[in-house]
Formats: sequence, structure tokens, C-alpha cells
Amino acid sequence: MYKKILIIATILAAISVILGAMAAHILEQHLTNKMLNAFKTATQYQMYHSLAIALCGLLYKTEENKYFKNAFYLFFVGIFLFSGSLYMLSLLSLTQVASLNFIGAITPIGGLCFIAGWIYLAVAISKIK
Repeated sequence: MYKKILIIATILAAISVILGAMAAHILEQHLTNKMLNAFKTATQYQMYHSLAIALCGLLYKTEENKYFKNAFYLFFVGIFLFSGSLYMLSLLSLTQVASLNFIGAITPIGGLCFIAGWIYLAVAISKIK
């Protein structure tokens, strides 16, 4: 399981770098400052939590407990909801589709997943023998 977690972490980190480069070189010319900042925030948080997922994988290798696995799942879902919703909002702003603005309500749920993931990671570390 730890190898799968590490592979997912590295893929998510690579995607974060790709999307960050896309923001810097392509989207900068098309997005408003507000939407560009939202996109950049999404890439930053994706990278931070990709690294957190890698940490979960490394620690899970040393001691398999459900808290490391739960932290991984929460960070993964958090990236999807938090960063994913910010990516969508930013890119949808290019199309002027106002009917999908409800996507912004998903972002805080992803943030809560991040917070819960960090709490699970702390509990998991506290249980290391």
C-alpha cells in the first residue's frame, strides 16, 4: 500500500508543477488577477498536500496503522475538492458560465479535509511505537 501512496503523491506533485507552469506561461495572459491567484493557490496547496501524502506513505511503510491511511485519503480528497474546485472556477471564468459558480462552495469542504488529514497524521504519529 505504501508504494501506491508514494506513486500517487509523486503524480500529484508532477501535476502541480505542470499546472503551475501553465498558470505562469499561458493563463497569466487570460485570467483576471483574482482568478490567477486562485489558480496559483490551488497549485501551491496541491503541492503541499502531495508532499504530505508522500510523508503518509513513508510513515505507513514503517508502521501500518489506519490513521496514516486515513490521512492519505483525506489529503487526496482535499486536493480534489479544494484545488480542483479552484482550478475549475478559474478556468470557467474564461467561459463566462455563471451557472456553475456553486463550485466555489466545494472549496471549503476540501479545506476541511486538509485540516482533518493533518489531525489524522498527528494522531498516527503519536501512535508510533
